[in-house]
Amino acid sequence: MVKSVLVAYALWAVGGPLGLHHIYLGRDSHALLWMLTLGGFGLGWAREFLRIPAYVGEANQNEDTSERKQPPDRIPPPVSPIRFAGQVCVGIYFGAVALIGLNSLSFFYLIVLPLSVGAGVHLVSSAGHQTSDLQKTMTACLITSPIFYGSTLSPLPISLAASVTATQHRRIKAQRTPQGTQKLVPRLYRLGLAWLAFSAPLGYCIFHNTTATLYYLSDCVAALLDFFWFLPWLRGVLEYVLLMPYHIFCTLTGGGYYEEAWRKVLEILLKEYTEKEKEALRVLLMETDASFAEITRSYRELVKIWHPDQNHSKEAEAMFLKIQEAYEILQQRHRPRSFK
Repeated sequence: MVKSVLVAYALWAVGGPLGLHHIYLGRDSHALLWMLTLGGFGLGWAREFLRIPAYVGEANQNEDTSERKQPPDRIPPPVSPIRFAGQVCVGIYFGAVALIGLNSLSFFYLIVLPLSVGAGVHLVSSAGHQTSDLQKTMTACLITSPIFYGSTLSPLPISLAASVTATQHRRIKAQRTPQGTQKLVPRLYRLGLAWLAFSAPLGYCIFHNTTATLYYLSDCVAALLDFFWFLPWLRGVLEYVLLMPYHIFCTLTGGGYYEEAWRKVLEILLKEYTEKEKEALRVLLMETDASFAEITRSYRELVKIWHPDQNHSKEAEAMFLKIQEAYEILQQRHRPRSFK
């Protein structure tokens, strides 16, 4: 079926960040990349405005030559600085998502993190008519990861090593049946499974650690805005973009764009205790509506009762440590924070 430039542009405008035009053109790897990064963080989607006619021409050419399967070109494609930068950024992005959602797994820094970063780098290297050597890319990640074991900045060097390896082993994809000629339902099913594999751990972490996630996002937003203190106009633009979901919400509900309203929304959300914090409250014999002063008072009384120097029973030491841990959890939650 011949692809239309007009239809491709319409899909680009309506659902471009979700890769709808790439699905239409049979570019499933590119579609998955756009689904997971919202159009290459928006930049890639905007850049494609001028490239869609070439994509459509390539898709139509592939369908015309689908009967003739040729071996891949032995000459590697030219190095693309944009593709290399995309590999590094998406590799870091995949690593950051793994740090948020999967860092409790065993051997995280040795296996899970490098494989996550490598998957992001390989996804970018496989977009379009190019691909790379997956095995060598993953090997580079696994070798680099132990060097930066335990560091939250480790996705950066791992992604750089993987991107260099993927670039060195780049090649043209072998001719095969174009994905656009395959049935749509199986293609969407595979894309959906890949999207769930990426988003499920992150979604689980967000919903089960609501307070910690909001604190983390709040700190990240504040740090990002403070970084541009010397350019007030740019800081204002970034703040507006980051608060765009809130602006849309206010538009739909008829609310106003007041800082006080935003602060109250955050406070309401942060009142929800996680399961770990609820267990800590039970250890300290407190209810969810208890103030931090009441929690501290109960903690001090329980410490006097269960301190090993005062209580010589067998379970005293274990109970004392449990009380200490519970208080530290609640202390971290109730520490003072400011909303900007």
